[in-house]
Amino acid sequence: MNLWAHSSSKDGVRHGLEDHLRSTAALAGDFAGVFGAGELAAYLGLVHDVGKGSCSWQEGLIAAEPTKSRVVDAQGQSIDHKAAGTWLAVREAGLGLFGMPVLGHHGGLPDIQDLKRCIALAETDDRERVQEAIERVSKVIPEIASGPFPELPAWVKSAPDPLAVELLIRMVFSALVDADFLDTSRHFSGAPRPEPASLATMADAFEGARIEYLAEAKARTGSSPVDGIRAEVYDQAVSAAAQPPGIFPFPAPTGSGKTIAAGGFAVHHAARHRLRRVIIAVPYMSITEQNAKVYRRLFGEANVLEHHSSVDLHRLPAGRRWQRLAAENWDAPVVVTTTVQLFQSLFDRRPSAMRKVHRLAGSVIVLDEVQSLPDSMLLPILSALRQLTEYFGTSVLLASATQPAFFDLGIFRGLKPTEVIAQPQPLYERLRRVRYIWRCHPKPTFKQIAAEAAGERQVLLIVNTTGDAAQLHEQLIKLWKHDGPVLHLSTRMTAGHRREVLDDIYELVGQNQPVAVVATQLVEAGVDLDFPVVYRALAPAEALQQAAGRANRNGTLAEGRVIVFDPADGNTWGTRLVYGAALDTSKRFIGPNAADPDDLAALRAYYRARYAVKNVEGSGAGRQIQDRRADFDFPVVAERFKMIEERTVPILVHRGEDRKLHALRARLRSSERIEPWVFRDIQPYLATLPVNLARQAAEQGKAAELIGDLYEWLGDYDTHRGIQFPSPDTEDKDKDQ
Repeated sequence: MNLWAHSSSKDGVRHGLEDHLRSTAALAGDFAGVFGAGELAAYLGLVHDVGKGSCSWQEGLIAAEPTKSRVVDAQGQSIDHKAAGTWLAVREAGLGLFGMPVLGHHGGLPDIQDLKRCIALAETDDRERVQEAIERVSKVIPEIASGPFPELPAWVKSAPDPLAVELLIRMVFSALVDADFLDTSRHFSGAPRPEPASLATMADAFEGARIEYLAEAKARTGSSPVDGIRAEVYDQAVSAAAQPPGIFPFPAPTGSGKTIAAGGFAVHHAARHRLRRVIIAVPYMSITEQNAKVYRRLFGEANVLEHHSSVDLHRLPAGRRWQRLAAENWDAPVVVTTTVQLFQSLFDRRPSAMRKVHRLAGSVIVLDEVQSLPDSMLLPILSALRQLTEYFGTSVLLASATQPAFFDLGIFRGLKPTEVIAQPQPLYERLRRVRYIWRCHPKPTFKQIAAEAAGERQVLLIVNTTGDAAQLHEQLIKLWKHDGPVLHLSTRMTAGHRREVLDDIYELVGQNQPVAVVATQLVEAGVDLDFPVVYRALAPAEALQQAAGRANRNGTLAEGRVIVFDPADGNTWGTRLVYGAALDTSKRFIGPNAADPDDLAALRAYYRARYAVKNVEGSGAGRQIQDRRADFDFPVVAERFKMIEERTVPILVHRGEDRKLHALRARLRSSERIEPWVFRDIQPYLATLPVNLARQAAEQGKAAELIGDLYEWLGDYDTHRGIQFPSPDTEDKDKDQ
C-alpha cells in the first residue's frame, strides 16, 4: 500500500507519506530540542499529516495531480487532513493544548473552542475517516498510536505559568511548520537544506575584521577625540558577554560605538555559551540597511541574513500559497531585521509568519534603539522576552542611548539585570558634546527657524512629520545663504534615494562644504551624521537626545549646539499622533527649566511617569493581549497585537529607466514562486505611505496594487522630496518599520 503526502515533483516522483512524516518529525525535533521540547515537536511532526492516509484524501490527491489543483472530494469540498493528527495528540498522547499546532499547521494557531470542535467532530461525524487514516498510517508508523508518547518539559508540570505555556505552544508550532515547509520544499525543489556556519568559530574572525574596519575608518576621517571612549565601551561589552545568559541593559550615549559593541557582545556571548545565532532587531529599515552593511563586514558576507521586507505576502489569495511562504526562516548565524518583523511574527498565528520564531530559542537577541518599542505593546513584549530568557535559553541585549525604565515595571519584577556599563552617568558626562538651546517661548514659525538656520554653514533640521519637513525645506531653500545644497530626507523618498542623499551629505560634511538637511525623525537612530548645529522640533526626551547625537558626534568641536524649538505652525495633530502623551510627560522633566535629555536620573523619572500616565500595565491594549494569551486565544492575540498603530504600506517607485527594476517587477507579477531575494532586491526602490493615502492614490489612478500590500507608484515623484501626495501639509507621520 503506497500512501502519498504530496503530488509529483518536477522529476515526476510523488512524496511518500511515511517519508514526509518521519523527515518532518526529525527536523521539528531538532529545532525544538534547543528548548527542551524535542520529543514533543517530533511527535507532532510524526502525526501532523496522518489524515492524508484516508482513502478519500489519497484518491483526491491523485485526481488533483494533473491540474496541480487542491485536494477535494467528489462534491468539490476540501478534505480535512488535520483532525486525525490532532485527535492522536490530544486523546492518544494526552498532550491537551499541544494538539493546537497540528490543527493549525496550515490555517494558523486556533483557540480552545476550535480545538474542542475538532476533537468532537473526530469522534462523531468524521470518526470513520479519522480512524481509517490512523489505521492505514499505523501500519507503516506504528508509534503514532502505540507510543511511547512524549513528556512535556518538566517546568510545564512544576510551574505551569499559562503565559509561558502559551509561548511554548508558539515555539513548538513554529518548529513544526518550519520543518513541514522545509521537507515539502525539499521534495518539490530537490535542494538540500544548507548548513549555516557556527557562531562558535566566529569570535576571532570578528575581532580581526573589527580591527581592519576601525583602521580603515581612521584612515578616511582621521582620529576622533572619542575613539578612546568607544574602545572602553567595546571592552565593557565584551567583558559582560562572559556573564550567564539573561537580560542585559546596555545604556550607551549616541556616538559611543554602540553598533559594533553590540555585535562584539553578541558574538562573544554566543561563543561562550554555545548559542546558535545572533538576531539584531532595529526599529527602522533605514537603520537595518546601515547596520547590516557593518555586520556583513564584521561577521562575513555569507553569514548575515537581512530580513526586513516591508511587503506583506500574507494578503495574497490562497492560490498563490508558495509566494505567501517565501518569508525567510532565519536559518543563518546572524539575522538583521526590524523590531516590527520580530514581534509581529512572535505574536502572529499564521504558519508563514511564525516559521522563524523557534530560531529565537538559544539565541542572542540584540534590541537596538529599544526606546522605540511602543508603550501600548510593552507588556506582552517584555513578558515574552522574560519567558524567552527563563525557559528557552535566550539572552537579550537592550541597547539604547535613552535606556527605558523597564526594570521599574512589574512585569520584570524579581529579574536581576546584568549591566553592560557599570557606571553609565560618568560615561554620559564624558561624552557630553553639545549645549541645548531652547526656542519654545515664544514659539517661532518655520520661516523664522529657516531664516536663523540659513546663516549656518552646515546645519541639520529635524521635524516630526513629513508635511512639516516639506514646509521647512521649501522655506530654507528660499532663505539659504550659501552655495551648497539644501537636502531633504523622509520615507516619502525611496530607500535608494535616501541612500544617495546620505552619501552626498557624508561627502559634503567630510569635505567641510556648505550643506543644509531637513529631515524627519528617521535620521535620529543608526544614521551617523555629524553636524556642528542641529535644530530639533520639540519632541519627547529620547528623541531630543537622539537628535543631539547628530551634533558634534565625533567630538571634534569644543561644543556642538542643539536648538530645540516648538514650531508655531507645525502639524500639532500629527505630532500628537506620533508621540501621544509622551510629549507632555517629557516636558515635566526635560526642558529649559528642567534637566537636559542626557540626565539619566531625569530620564528614568520621565519613563516611570510616562508608563504610569499611559497605564502600561493596567487595562490598556497590552493587558488585554496578555489576558487573551492566558486563555490561549491565538486568533484574537494576532488581531490585537500591533507594533504600528497606523499601518503604512510600501510603494514601488520608478525613478527613470532601470533594467533591474523592470526585471524585478516582472518577477513580482509572475504566477511562479517568488524567491526571498526578490523582496530584498526591491528594497532600494520602495517608499512608504499610510495605507489610507495609498488607497486614495489608487482610486485616483496615481498608484496601483502590485502584490500583497505592495503598491506601484504611477504619479509624479519629486527629485528632492519624493512622493508628494495628496499634499505635503496633510501628512502626519513618518515611519518605515
